[in-house]
Amino acid sequence: MSKDAGVGIDDHGNAIGDGTEALGKATGDGIEAHEKATGDGVEAYGKAAGDGIEAHGKAAGDGIEAHGKATGDGIEAHGKATGDGIEAHGKAIDKDKGRVQCNYCGKEVRGFNRLKHHLGGVGHDVTECVGAPDDVKAQMKSLLLEKKKERLLKEVGEIFHPGLPLKRHISSPSTDPKRAQTKLIHPLPLSDNREGSVETHNREIQSGGGHAGFSHPSAVVEKNVVNHSPDKVRNVDGSFPISCKVEDVHFVVKEEYKDDYSSVIAKSVGSFLFEAGIDSNVVNLPSFQKMVAAIISSGPAFRAPRHDELKGWILEEQLKEVRKNVDDIRHSWGRSGCSILLDGWSDQNGRSLIRFLVDSPRGMVFLKSVDASDAISNVDSLFLLLSQVVEEVGVKNVVQVIAHEKSCYLDAAGKKLVEKYKSVFWSLCADYCINLILEKIGMLDHVKKVLTDAKAITRLIYSNLLPFDLMRKQIHGSYLIRQSKLKSVSDFLTLGNILSERENLIHIFRSETWSSSALASKPVGKKVSELVTDPFFWAAAVDVTRVTNPLISILHQIDGCSTAPMGFLYDSMDRAKEAIKGNLGGEEARYLPLWNIIDEIWNNYLHCPLHSAGYYLNPNLFCSNDFFVDAEVTNGLLCCIVRMIDDHQTQAMIVPQLDAYTSISDSTLNQLAVDERSKMPPALWWASYGDRSPELQMFAIKILSQPCSSASRFKLKKDISELVHEKGRTCIEHIMLCNMEFIQNNLRLWNTLPYWDQTDCIGPEDSLIMDDWIAKG
Repeated sequence: MSKDAGVGIDDHGNAIGDGTEALGKATGDGIEAHEKATGDGVEAYGKAAGDGIEAHGKAAGDGIEAHGKATGDGIEAHGKATGDGIEAHGKAIDKDKGRVQCNYCGKEVRGFNRLKHHLGGVGHDVTECVGAPDDVKAQMKSLLLEKKKERLLKEVGEIFHPGLPLKRHISSPSTDPKRAQTKLIHPLPLSDNREGSVETHNREIQSGGGHAGFSHPSAVVEKNVVNHSPDKVRNVDGSFPISCKVEDVHFVVKEEYKDDYSSVIAKSVGSFLFEAGIDSNVVNLPSFQKMVAAIISSGPAFRAPRHDELKGWILEEQLKEVRKNVDDIRHSWGRSGCSILLDGWSDQNGRSLIRFLVDSPRGMVFLKSVDASDAISNVDSLFLLLSQVVEEVGVKNVVQVIAHEKSCYLDAAGKKLVEKYKSVFWSLCADYCINLILEKIGMLDHVKKVLTDAKAITRLIYSNLLPFDLMRKQIHGSYLIRQSKLKSVSDFLTLGNILSERENLIHIFRSETWSSSALASKPVGKKVSELVTDPFFWAAAVDVTRVTNPLISILHQIDGCSTAPMGFLYDSMDRAKEAIKGNLGGEEARYLPLWNIIDEIWNNYLHCPLHSAGYYLNPNLFCSNDFFVDAEVTNGLLCCIVRMIDDHQTQAMIVPQLDAYTSISDSTLNQLAVDERSKMPPALWWASYGDRSPELQMFAIKILSQPCSSASRFKLKKDISELVHEKGRTCIEHIMLCNMEFIQNNLRLWNTLPYWDQTDCIGPEDSLIMDDWIAKG
């Protein structure tokens, strides 16, 4: 969704938070008259006159007493600087004119006050000293900013937060109706004796528009104009919000305070997340960014929703929106087909839970979760459960059911399912199968040794503060260990990451800091030092990644791409095998054992007729020079035609259409179809250019629109589903939790990237996988 273009602009059209001071108009004599600057410890008042004289009044609040009167000769007389030792950093060179010279760089400024700003580098019109020591700069800046905060808080009051350095401008009442609607809401306790109360007797102003606050979204007007309900709404603590109307108020964060402003807000967000025990990764959710933008847009009129509102009308409104979107997606299943995905696990109480999701080009949908503890070891019970879900989705809509793992009970239930529903295929998650291949490769002796050596390196680094700090500094805050929900994938991703940091690791273990440490003289330290500098270890690691990288790239393609992968998986597996052969120099003794592992998993676990049909019907691959057809491809295509199309007449119509597709050439297609063949997703290409063969077109779209892996790539949280199936809940509690599960899972499916793009998303399951690389099991 597009963000509100008005974010960062208040109700009066003024820029908020840009950290700049409003400048006055320069007069004809070249002198710039500045508006009133408050809170920086200096109040400079005066008017630029035609004779070029600046008249400065009394400067107060920072320990400097500057006395004097500007006369017609342009002289500014400054008195003695007191209270902060500023005179130790400069010397007066012209007492009559109030000129002071910096001890560090020799620059002349007007008085000790300007010297302090010069040393601290505070102010947009101040030249920062280049020669002053860092501690002097920090001292002066801290002093100036602290005084500025005190003065601002005294004048503005605790409107937002006691730590926010804000500047308030108050003008006369505006005639603009939009500008006249600004209201500042102070959710203050009724009693000023409570902790954190604020005196309000001298701040309260008649609002003229009733009390602020609202109990339903209809009370909010779009953009930055907020209408308030006439009803009083209590705060969380039971008090009523006090409404204050201030004409034409806007806040400007000065440049030197932008970091402070952001830090206070960031700390407040962090404090909330830490107190509530919420994973900090929530800040990456689109809904979090949308919430922040909405709060900024509402300005000081924002009132946080109450607990009963969140579980009441807000939950109901969100549920309606999600259900509407789910219904819209459902309507597309008839044309594109869909796949039912299983996502199962065992919780800490030993229960076997299964989530059911539906994937289609329009988007993924979470249907429901079930406690399958009583059915997981019973083929007939599993078959009944699966049949109910297929019927719910629609038999004619379902192309395949993808299991999350291999088990004898699931396999048997799947066979019964496809016997009952001839048009439905049963397949196994491609991620799971490729992880099995990598797991078997990891059991080979030479691969196992490389992984063991690599883990020795990471265990030493992650278990000891000194090498860990050296690693973080040398590789600029990155980590060696890579996360994945699949253990073997995580192992080889981490090995590849260690290889990429080879030079940095060698530099760490050859550094003087490491060599002089106590750990370097211990056996474990010596072993790792020798390992990191051993060229044979690095050569062996390179050989291993030459084998595993082509397989991992398949996962990137099928999980990290927005295009449905059904048309690519068959070809990708063959290309991975050829890449491994080439990387190992074409030596049969080296690559054939690896090919045998891949073929075993492909033939007995992964391969499905849909993969062959998808390969054949992918126009980009079909028209390529290295396209080939063997018995596996043709049998898979014919199997799909017979099972998915039960009408014999339609089958008969598809045969000549397939002949026409087989004889396709660039000369028989229009130029646009040829150009788009390699650019468009295969299913979209058929939808755009396959209308000459309508029956084959529909058949191809249904096959090419399907995924090859389960929902594990989206990292859905498990805790909400586990709560849903806890015993002892009332009916109302159960319904509310089911609604929350439905909302949460669907919003995450629609708004979260696949895990290949989640570089910093680490869940509890990932931590268990990482343990093997951090501590010896």
